[in-house]
Amino acid sequence: MDLFDYMRESNKEKESPLAARLRPTTLDEVVGQEHIIGKDKLLYRAIKADKLSSVIFYGPPGTGKTTLAKVIANTTSSEFMQINATTSGKKDMEDVVQKAKDLMGMYGRRTILFIDEIHRFNKAQQDYLLPHVEDGTVILIGATTENPYFEVNGALISRSHIFELKPLSRDNIKTLILRAVNDTEKGMGAYNAVIDDDALEGLADISEGDARHALNAIELAILTTDPGEDGKIHITPDIVEECIQRRVMRFDKTGDNHYDTISAFIKSMRGSDPDAALYYLAKMIDSGEQVTFIARRIMICASEDVGNADPQALQVAVAAAQAVERIGWPESNLILAQAVTYVATAPKSNASCVGIESATAAVRETGNLPIPPHLQDAHYKGAAKLGHGIGYKYAHDYKNNYVKQQYLPYELSGKEFYRPSGNGYEVKIKEHMKKLKKEAEE
Repeated sequence: MDLFDYMRESNKEKESPLAARLRPTTLDEVVGQEHIIGKDKLLYRAIKADKLSSVIFYGPPGTGKTTLAKVIANTTSSEFMQINATTSGKKDMEDVVQKAKDLMGMYGRRTILFIDEIHRFNKAQQDYLLPHVEDGTVILIGATTENPYFEVNGALISRSHIFELKPLSRDNIKTLILRAVNDTEKGMGAYNAVIDDDALEGLADISEGDARHALNAIELAILTTDPGEDGKIHITPDIVEECIQRRVMRFDKTGDNHYDTISAFIKSMRGSDPDAALYYLAKMIDSGEQVTFIARRIMICASEDVGNADPQALQVAVAAAQAVERIGWPESNLILAQAVTYVATAPKSNASCVGIESATAAVRETGNLPIPPHLQDAHYKGAAKLGHGIGYKYAHDYKNNYVKQQYLPYELSGKEFYRPSGNGYEVKIKEHMKKLKKEAEE
């Protein structure tokens, strides 16, 4: 690097966003993620010993995936190369692999390849990496915001350690904000700024574990606020609110968090927690989820988890689904809220769901069992000669419109698939069926 290159890099670093300038260069500077980089953890020991094998970092934005990769770059004696899957292709990987082979062959030096947004590579691109990861030509560090078990080649997954990064805690975010405000070398310390306690708490809360979001906000706040009479820049809650504007909503309609939110939504309705169900409903609405998708999930829950304990639940859910298609936003949130709270507070039974699953298993296990002859179709000439329909008992000719006869295939005689629960309307169903069978035997 000549003088001009050095000056260019120095100026580039000074002009970089605060979040980039504050990025740690050593493990000891990293804030948060103690569950994977605590001093007794595998990843910490591997980085310190420079014995890293292929890894994939998975987690939301702003939690430190790239940061950990940079720390490794500063720690390792191996050659460190970086590409981004959104802008790189197979040719870039071929160049990296060839250079890695040359380094290993000539100097016995390993190569670590960091691929940011690795889930953006298609299957063919990921397949290209596989043999080179397997034979040790490159040590892979992949970073992704998506669940790697859904988005990354299974063969690559099997050859890598998966480390999930969690959203940073509020205390972690506060530590980073104070570091940004006070650090005179990498941070904004030269601006003589101070942040109110309420502003600090509010920014840490509204950032929702995203360090980059918090640091971008505090940088904007300091750069756009005039000093007070004491010569200091005072960062207040109002200034923070203006700079961050609204809470970050982690909800990508095609991403992993989409499925997590839907899962929590359904489980909250199933678990009879209307408050949680409304919260996740609001989150989906605020993030732009399709109204028809939400309505379908409510209908499914009404049938799967409420069932005949309250048959009205499905009617409410279906009516809501029809209504929101006609009404649209924003009023549809009222209709969905009514359906969600009804389903969430209704008595629960999955007896119908268990019943169809059990019946399906029986069908697949036993094959095409013959239908009892007396139940077979007799509405054609010659049916009687085949014995079809003979002996069938018409239920409406008997007391309570019920008569005991064989309906299941004889091989499944006595098998029960639907067992009403002791909840809600299914109590009446159970009592009704018990009464029918008892009186038929008398």
